[in-house]
Amino acid sequence: MQKTSQTLYSTPFSRAYWRDAAAELSDTRILVFAALMIALRVALKGLGIPLAPNLKINVAFFVNALGAMIFGPVVAMAAACVSDTLGCLLFPSGPYFFPFILEEIAGSLIFALFLYRAKVTPLRVTLSRFCICFFVNILLNAPITWWYYKLVLGKSYVLFQLPQILKNLFCFPLESVLLTLFLHGMIPVAYRLGLVYDSGQSVRFRKRQLLVLAGLFLAGAVSVFAYLGYYYNTTSLSASYTQAERVQINRDMDRVVREEAGELTGELTGETTVSVVESAYKKFLSHQVTYTVAVYTVDPAALDRLDQLWALSKSKAADEAALTRVATAQVVREEPEGALLSFSLSPPEG
Repeated sequence: MQKTSQTLYSTPFSRAYWRDAAAELSDTRILVFAALMIALRVALKGLGIPLAPNLKINVAFFVNALGAMIFGPVVAMAAACVSDTLGCLLFPSGPYFFPFILEEIAGSLIFALFLYRAKVTPLRVTLSRFCICFFVNILLNAPITWWYYKLVLGKSYVLFQLPQILKNLFCFPLESVLLTLFLHGMIPVAYRLGLVYDSGQSVRFRKRQLLVLAGLFLAGAVSVFAYLGYYYNTTSLSASYTQAERVQINRDMDRVVREEAGELTGELTGETTVSVVESAYKKFLSHQVTYTVAVYTVDPAALDRLDQLWALSKSKAADEAALTRVATAQVVREEPEGALLSFSLSPPEG
């Protein structure tokens, strides 16, 4: 069934716009296309373009934007419900929490409001992505995630958590550039297939638009570097250690502590010790890593459990009755060579 109207709208605030959007539900081609977009969104949900540690651009939103542009807000919201449900069933990443579906619906709706039956321009694309990053990924996500942590996980969650805000603000410029480039290539194809009625002339890059995109790309690159500086200054490498890596680094730090403490004080000589890395911060754009190491003596009755003690993390070591904390060491090394840059040892706090 062909669409009865080929009208382009300057805004979505008209009865005719929503009438055309609702009519997409009776267009067989649109429904088939929507099913294809749902399958792609589910398949690409975990796929991303890595930018930095713990920072990536998820590619599923390209499919979401393209689909919302073609089949409009009514079908887009329905497709969001189906894709979110299928994604949770086929690729579960934790306990299912229904309110998260609101984020999927809101993101699809925003893309449709900006791109469906409109002359798509770089400004529209950029504004659509900004609204999703700010209103959905930050403002809407925060209370839903807080609710999820409280009801499902039984943990505390800081509302408007800073890392979540920074990730979205840092990714927004690059995502806008990439989405504009993607739609620049896809709109002419969709136009020839009769899926859209905008030929894509407005999204072609003129001098002014290229300058805007270049500025956004530069802002995105600067933001990623700023994020990296923040990430390395606030994220301990020790949080991601595997058990084998933890045993190795704890043994390595214990060797350093015994060698250096022996020279400085001699107090640990003859004691059986276990050193546990509490934090490890890597300096940005450098191989220098600063380790904070808790030094414990071991109860002789627990010597048969040394292999287990070497694998302890900060919190578990603090709760281990067989360990007595005797010192805190600061070790600065050049990694991966292991060259020692500085060392200090102090009594435990309290």
